[in-house]
Amino acid sequence: MAKVEIYTKFGCGYCVRAKALLTAKGVAFEEYDITMGGPQRAEMLARANGRTTVPQIFIDGAHIGGSDDLAALDRGGKLDPLLSG
Repeated sequence: MAKVEIYTKFGCGYCVRAKALLTAKGVAFEEYDITMGGPQRAEMLARANGRTTVPQIFIDGAHIGGSDDLAALDRGGKLDPLLSG
């Protein structure tokens, strides 16, 4: 199984949607809450090429993008192969 990481903020509907999709697929993920900023926010900015919106999702270290990007991969049949590692 691939390593999935997701940077989120409290109250973010897009974050909830992305996590729900991953959960529905039975995928475990590591969540980093950056609501209060801090070093993990800086880490996200560096890893996501300066993108400031959440969620920012990574699969096996590769930047996938946000919730819409994750949903598009799923619709296109490209998400499951990424998640299987």
